[in-house]
Amino acid sequence: MYLLKGKRILLCVSGGIAAYKSAELVRRLQDCGAEVRVAMTEAATKSISPLTLQALSRHPVASSLLDPGEDASIGHIALAEEADAVLIAPATADLLARLAAGMAGDMVTAVALVTRAPLIVAPSMNGNMLSHPAVRANIHKLAGWGYRIVESDSGELACGYEGAGRLPDAEVLIAEVAAALSKQDFAGVRFAISAGPTREALDPVRYISNRSSGRMGYEVAAAALRRGGRVTLVSGPTALLPPRDAELVRVESAAEMSEAMLVAASNAEVVVMVAAVADYSPRQACTEKIKKNDESLSLELLRTEDILTQITRLGGDRIVVGFAAETGDLLANAAEKLERKGLDLIVANDVGAEGSGFEVATNSALLIDASGGCEESGLLGKDELSDRILDRIAALRAGRGKVQHEE
Repeated sequence: MYLLKGKRILLCVSGGIAAYKSAELVRRLQDCGAEVRVAMTEAATKSISPLTLQALSRHPVASSLLDPGEDASIGHIALAEEADAVLIAPATADLLARLAAGMAGDMVTAVALVTRAPLIVAPSMNGNMLSHPAVRANIHKLAGWGYRIVESDSGELACGYEGAGRLPDAEVLIAEVAAALSKQDFAGVRFAISAGPTREALDPVRYISNRSSGRMGYEVAAAALRRGGRVTLVSGPTALLPPRDAELVRVESAAEMSEAMLVAASNAEVVVMVAAVADYSPRQACTEKIKKNDESLSLELLRTEDILTQITRLGGDRIVVGFAAETGDLLANAAEKLERKGLDLIVANDVGAEGSGFEVATNSALLIDASGGCEESGLLGKDELSDRILDRIAALRAGRGKVQHEE
C-alpha cells in the first residue's frame, strides 16, 4: 500500500481478546512503509505484552497517563499531534462507551480527544454485545463525529459464539487507514469495473483462457472505493480476495461478462474495462470430455461480443475507460483502439516488458485520452497506477463540469 509510505500511524489497542492481532498489524503497517507507534489501555496490557509491541514497532509503547517517566518520554499530546492517522483496533464495548462519553482517563481516550488526524475505529466483541442498543448508539455517535467505523467480520468468536464481532484481518484495516488518508473526489460516484480473465469452455474439463490474474482490475476497484466511489466489480475467475465493500458479480465466460457489464454500466457514471476478455470462443462446447484419439484436433472459433463497443453505444454521459494489453507498437495500437471503440481513456501496457502486465504486482502504462493527451506512468505498483488512472478520470469528469469532492 504505497499511500502509507512515510506516514506516521498510531495504533491504539484496547483489552479485547483480538488484541493479539495487533502484533501482526504493526508488522503489516511497517511492510507498507509506515512508521508505527502504539498506545494501549491498561486492560490491553493484560492481553498482549507492551514489550512485544515495543520490540515490533521499535518505539516505546504508551500505556499510562500516570507514569511521569513514560508520559515525559512520549507525551500523549505529542503522540496525538504527530500522527497522520489513528487506528483503534480492537475497540471494546467499554472503550466505545468511554470514547462516546468524551472521557480521557487513559492513554487511548486522551489521544482520541487531542488528535485532529483521521480516527479509524474497529469494534470487536461478542456478537450479542455488539448488537446491544447501547453499543450501537455509541458507534452511531462516534460515526456522527467523523470517526471512520470499520464493521466487524462474522465467524467463530473466541467466546465460542458464531456471528458478528470478529476483528477484520490486517489487510482490511490497512485499506481503511489508506481510505482515511485518501482524497474523496469520487464520493458517491458509481463505478462498473471488470477484472480477470474469462474462460471459454471446450468440454467439461478444458477451456481457453489467458494469463490475467485479475490484480489490476481489483486494484482499480480498491482505489475507487478508497476515494469514495460505489463499485460494482464484475470478475472473471481469479484467486484474489475482492475489495471488502465492492458489489461483486462473478462470471466465467465472455458472454457472461458482457451481460453483467452491460447491466452494471447502465447504472454507472464511470466504466473501467480492465478484464482480459477472450476474443474468440469455441462454436460449440462438447458435453463430454474430448478423448485423445487423433494426431491433431481442429477447433472452430467464433469472435466474442465486443463489450466496450456495446457500452459506448449505451449513450449517456458516463466516462468509459478501456485497457490494451499489447506486445508491440504500443502507442499506435492503443490509439487505434481508443478511436475505434469510442473511449474516453485507454490504458495501454506492454505485457511482454519485464515487470509489467500479467502475474506481477507492478505495471507500466501509457494513459491516452480522446483529446490526444498521453502520459507515461513508468513502472509502478498496480495500486499506485490505479490512482494515476483515477486522477485522469477525475480530470475528464471535471472537464465535463462534474463536481469533484475533496476532503
